[in-house]
Amino acid sequence: MKAAQAIAAADAVVASDLTLIEADRALRRVARLDAAGDAAVGAGQRRLVDATATWAIERISPPVVERARLPFPDDAIRSLDAIHLATAVVLRAAGVELDILSLDERVRSNGRALGFRVVPD
Repeated sequence: MKAAQAIAAADAVVASDLTLIEADRALRRVARLDAAGDAAVGAGQRRLVDATATWAIERISPPVVERARLPFPDDAIRSLDAIHLATAVVLRAAGVELDILSLDERVRSNGRALGFRVVPD
């Protein structure tokens, strides 16, 4: 199963503010490198808005920051990845049942070690 298929098959999608920030930053990098520039960014931003319209977006809250500062099973993760993982941990503590979707092996291995199901398979 690919990432897009996992999202399409999900009952609900929850993402951190950080996901939207990272997506927008990636679009801006593309604009800088691509001759299509602003047109590519505009089209990408429209796709992002459409894709995320039904998602629940979680704030980078003080509990998320607090958890991100604590150890993880494999502490060789980057700060932004710690925020993603901390968001999942905080949501799970609040009773939200969720899987972690990531293509980054450091996030995936930490997610599994924290007891999450990680997709895509």
